[in-house]
Amino acid sequence: MVLEHAVLTVRSEEAAAFEEALAKARAVISAAVGFLSLTVRRGIESPDHYLLLIEWESLEDHTVGFRQSEAFVEWRGLIGPFFESPPIVDHYLPVAGLS
Repeated sequence: MVLEHAVLTVRSEEAAAFEEALAKARAVISAAVGFLSLTVRRGIESPDHYLLLIEWESLEDHTVGFRQSEAFVEWRGLIGPFFESPPIVDHYLPVAGLS
């Protein structure tokens, strides 16, 4: 399992519209091959920051299978217009004995 960690900075005046769009976009990403789960958190100190934690079966399921698909175009079309800046995305593997 690979964990995608994405920090999205959204224009604060559009937070409610972004959250509505993200609810629609969730249906798009959840149909992707290798998708396992998605968790969303909104910043307390920085409410224009959203943390997306997305579990994938493999790194390639995200970086190749999803990101090179028409579904990614749809996903990004739904939520991308709300971004203040490009997302910061990293991937993580579990640490043996600590996960």
